[in-house]
Amino acid sequence: MARVLMYHDVTAPGRHQESGFPDADAALYKLDEAQFAAHLNALADGLPVPEVSLNDSWRITFDDGGVSARTTIAPALAAKNWRGWFFMTTNYIGAPAFLNAAQLRELHAQGHVIGSHSCSHPARFSHLSYAEMLREWRDSLAKLSDILGANVTTASVPGGFYSRDVARAAAEAGLKTLFNSEPTSKTKTVDGCQVIGRYAIQRATPPRAAAALAAGKFLPTMRQALLWNAKKAAKRIGGPVYLKVRKALLRKG
Repeated sequence: MARVLMYHDVTAPGRHQESGFPDADAALYKLDEAQFAAHLNALADGLPVPEVSLNDSWRITFDDGGVSARTTIAPALAAKNWRGWFFMTTNYIGAPAFLNAAQLRELHAQGHVIGSHSCSHPARFSHLSYAEMLREWRDSLAKLSDILGANVTTASVPGGFYSRDVARAAAEAGLKTLFNSEPTSKTKTVDGCQVIGRYAIQRATPPRAAAALAAGKFLPTMRQALLWNAKKAAKRIGGPVYLKVRKALLRKG
């Protein structure tokens, strides 16, 4: 069973707004450069090379499409001869702090997998209408495929708001592989689309904890699964109020 780590941006200390989304919620998932280097060293200690093929090893993914994917993350991966999976929010291609078309082509040419992270990164993707989900997937895949000159068939769900309809719409749009934020190494198939869970890495995650998750250690993976299920219940019960409360708490923090 695959173990997949979900990273986002990597920036200089105190400069988290220079890559990816600028809000406090996004900043929770942004590592400093020294932190990221420590993570890669911990992951390299005893683990095989991360895979870009779909087999039973581990993988390293990066959401949102912040410019640090090209300026910081890819060079760090190249130093270890690693390849990653990068998921782009296509409405932001070329926007400040995000990747542009040329940089996406560079990453693709270097052997990294480029996929969709939707068009607009909706706050609650699973609460869109089915037609809206389908449009988010189809339009983002078409834009990326045109930029890369290759058929894009992989994506990740923004914000952790996943449902079976999200996967159904992804499959109808032509996606073959869909990553969500459920911390599990088990996979499932929905209408021919393989759905794969991931373990979230935040800036507070110690390097050894990231390595333990990638290795599939029982206690770290179980701990994240329990926390995720509690958060999932809060999202379901709180609805849009959950997001408002979360943003308010982050602003105070």
